[in-house]
Amino acid sequence: MARLAQTAGLTDVQQEILSTVRDFVDKEIIPVATELEHRDEYPQQIVDGLKELGLFGLMIPEEYGGLGESLLTYALCVEEIARGWMSVSGIINTHFIVAYMLKQHGTQEQKDHFLPRMAAGDIRGAFSMSEPGLGSDVSAITSKAVKDGDEYVLNGQKMWLTNGGTSSLVAVLVRSDEGHPEGTAPHKSMTTFLVEKEPGFGEVRPGLTIPGKIEKMGYKGVDTTELIMDGLRIPADRVLGGVTGRGFYQMMDGVEVGRVNVAARGCGVAQRAFELGVSYAQQRHTFGKPIAQHQAIQFKLAEMATKVEAAHAMMVNAARKKDSGERNDLEAGMAKYLASEYCKEVVEDAFRIHGGYGFSKEYEIERLYREAPMLLIGEGTAEIQKMIIGRRLLEEYRFQG
Repeated sequence: MARLAQTAGLTDVQQEILSTVRDFVDKEIIPVATELEHRDEYPQQIVDGLKELGLFGLMIPEEYGGLGESLLTYALCVEEIARGWMSVSGIINTHFIVAYMLKQHGTQEQKDHFLPRMAAGDIRGAFSMSEPGLGSDVSAITSKAVKDGDEYVLNGQKMWLTNGGTSSLVAVLVRSDEGHPEGTAPHKSMTTFLVEKEPGFGEVRPGLTIPGKIEKMGYKGVDTTELIMDGLRIPADRVLGGVTGRGFYQMMDGVEVGRVNVAARGCGVAQRAFELGVSYAQQRHTFGKPIAQHQAIQFKLAEMATKVEAAHAMMVNAARKKDSGERNDLEAGMAKYLASEYCKEVVEDAFRIHGGYGFSKEYEIERLYREAPMLLIGEGTAEIQKMIIGRRLLEEYRFQG
């Protein structure tokens, strides 16, 4: 039987990259993931291995030292990595969103300065939109930048930064009313700043504090933090793209990449849950035979596998649409919505197949059961995805009366 979630039309180079990543996941991530996750320990050895493989430069153009691969290649690699441990895929996700935003919107000086070191993994990226009272309403951002000569002074509090502590470059979205008259639409008065900092916690540069890690139910190992700006001074040449007022559009472009990433993570976690479920169902015996021979379990496995295939197909479609240069917010929203929901369902079914043992920390499915819920809210909740999908459908199917 063919392995689930195969992708047609890949080049020899893509297949070689995926084979290498899959081998790395099986040998270096899966055997240690649950132990590291239970200790909430940053997987430095795994990250160093990804750096050696060149994955931090996967989508960065060759002229800057990267591999110049497509979003599809990246998404398929993320799927494999998340199959091993979702937290590791989170470590590279925010890095790639920032690299993508620099590649698409940065000035030439910004690209030359950051991208070669990001490709080498010497600079790790994080990005920051959310705030404590914000949720999904990006227009309600209150963090602000005020022009002061050749610098901007940033003040405010940001929330939910993945890699907030370990990163050395953060793309931060704030309000910047300078040059935008009162009454300007909120999304037209936002600017993305490229904030360089030292990795770690506490005051990581004057005016910038990264408090300790936020304790989470799952998605451990990777650090999730706040970011507090109090008189943080940033040179004007660190405005992404060199022009204020474009931050919202730049961030949304990056988030489309992020939503494909979350869909890929959902696919990877669901694949692993299916692997664990189908394996356990053939080992566990009840009423004189393996539970896999009971029709109820076969039905469950059939549903799980079908959901894995469907989510994978939608994720691949969204990635290919973005690679073609076309708008993909509809496809990315659909893929993120379906993959995250199906991931939750597949993980829960695998949990049910394990019975009481699924509740034990000795079994890997316990970790997956705590990780899957994060995908329901990361890069926009299911409700936000449905709003995006609905609006785009009405654009495409406008009634001609």
